[in-house]
Amino acid sequence: MAIEAAAGPMRGSVIIRNIGLLLSGHLGVPVLDADAILVSDGRIAAIGRLNALPEAPGAAIIDAHGGAVAPGLIDSHVHPVFGDWTPRQNQIGWVDSCLHGGVTTMISAGEVHLPGRPKDIIGLKALAIAAQRSFANARPSGVKVLAGAPVLEHGMVESDFAELAAGGVTLLGEVGLGSVKAGYEAREMVAWARKHGIQSTIHTGGPSIPGSGLIDKDTVLEADADIIGHINGGHTSLPEAHVCELCERSSRAIELVHNGNERVAVAAAQAARDLGQLHRVILGTDSPAGSGVQPLGILRMVSLLASMGQIDPALAFCMATGNTARLRGLDSGLIEVGRVADLVFLDRAQHSAGGDMLHSIALGDIPGIGMVMIDGLVRAGRSRNTPPAERIPELIGH
Repeated sequence: MAIEAAAGPMRGSVIIRNIGLLLSGHLGVPVLDADAILVSDGRIAAIGRLNALPEAPGAAIIDAHGGAVAPGLIDSHVHPVFGDWTPRQNQIGWVDSCLHGGVTTMISAGEVHLPGRPKDIIGLKALAIAAQRSFANARPSGVKVLAGAPVLEHGMVESDFAELAAGGVTLLGEVGLGSVKAGYEAREMVAWARKHGIQSTIHTGGPSIPGSGLIDKDTVLEADADIIGHINGGHTSLPEAHVCELCERSSRAIELVHNGNERVAVAAAQAARDLGQLHRVILGTDSPAGSGVQPLGILRMVSLLASMGQIDPALAFCMATGNTARLRGLDSGLIEVGRVADLVFLDRAQHSAGGDMLHSIALGDIPGIGMVMIDGLVRAGRSRNTPPAERIPELIGH
């Protein structure tokens, strides 16, 4: 585990060849008909058949040996503090551990576990700006942590949101974790945030930390935040019928998390599917939390939705990648020319009953990870957390 200064992407070229399955992250075409990727200066320069790629003299070569490549996973709901430490579990290296679960980007839903978290308006703005800049300047093990998400408190006015935006803040912490809990109060502040380019998430369900409270379906609908945060509860869910009603009556993003009610997560995903709204579904872990840190939480959500929710595994991967990228306005999450080269190399876990990786996920197994790349740079080799993959990619030089 290392905290590293944020730097530009890897210079030079990398050819990734012998890809057996290329997952795009795009719901429309979740699997690409290609077996190779050319990465140049940290971005995807070409996708296709190896013999049709542009020439790249001196390029490094990664042989996928027939395994799968997918966009780096995006955790849409985390609670970081500073660096790679969480006071909630007094654990060091949790971000690095999630990297070994294929996560290359994390999005803060509020730095709410900071000891002595300031709740006065000056203090909460200072914390948000400091957290945003801290993680922008130093990335744990290269993982992109989008942080600085202030929690709404009484007394905030529109100029506070303008000041936050000018300071680089683009996120709001979960509405409902602070003193603002009424739907009409939250709606006004959410509108101010949106006006200044700040995306909002609302807590959904029963209380999770001291000071939080029940946020019911009517409050969620009235507040109209951009993301219906942990719609399946974090941890305690609203009634399943109320969750399905939110899926139907709201047009906002439907966030499913690992640290929530798994039964309701499946019901929400199926409701979105039946409504033709799978593009709204995104995945998070809601960690660190009382139940700890889940380095494989996003992979487990993919497996849960595929195996118990009968969601096509390739589409479940889109919920963990491209859906989040689109709804969050990220440069990652999709394997497309011009996108940053955040990639995860994975395959069926050894001895899985599944005939291939997607089949094994549909049966409830999680895949093994053999390599993780961020901005065209290999950040992790064979995962220390997943089961061993059948096929491991190999960096074989130039």
